[in-house]
Amino acid sequence: MKFHREGTNIMLITTLGTVVVNVFFLALFGKDNPLVWFVFLLSVLYLIFTFRFFRVPNRPNQDLPPNELVCPADGKVVVIEKVQYAGAEHTQVSIFMSPLNVHINWYPIDGVVAESTYKPGKFLVAWHPKSSELNEKHELVMQTTGGHIGLKQIAGAVARRIVNYAEPASQVKRGDEMGFIKFGSRVDVLLPTHAEVLVNLGQKVTGNQTVLARL
Repeated sequence: MKFHREGTNIMLITTLGTVVVNVFFLALFGKDNPLVWFVFLLSVLYLIFTFRFFRVPNRPNQDLPPNELVCPADGKVVVIEKVQYAGAEHTQVSIFMSPLNVHINWYPIDGVVAESTYKPGKFLVAWHPKSSELNEKHELVMQTTGGHIGLKQIAGAVARRIVNYAEPASQVKRGDEMGFIKFGSRVDVLLPTHAEVLVNLGQKVTGNQTVLARL
């Protein structure tokens, strides 16, 4: 299994911490103490969770029509609604990521990065109705052949580390890595109103695989 570069330091620190904690408890209480085995079990489970969080799945790009968007993240569709964005009405589709999901974010379609902006904010839970507006986020505007598309990587109550690789004016391809959100949150996609949304509210989706919409 491959692991994402964003997790390198965290995985090393967690591994070292697991070793230190278990050696300490073993030296203090001895191997026959139930507490030692309890600490060992908990620490190993946490280590496995940490490594699993930063896993890199095999998600080959699909041969899709150029006007179709794939989901930029794993998770569950929690919002499909009309909103005002950049002075015009758009359709917002929001995907909530739990700590068990893959947390890589992908570009949903070919295009040019017109804007890339980090915006500080609050850390409301990711499913809060106002989290899209008020939370810390990294926001992109992409120019595509079907019009402008907005993408928001939004921090949540637990996820307070957003990584984004976008360079303004760069040409990107559907399936390229857009960034990474550590330990759960959400991604909003802002579509032109003429787009046909192909996912349903409550649907579980797979990043870079499930088709989100058609322009």
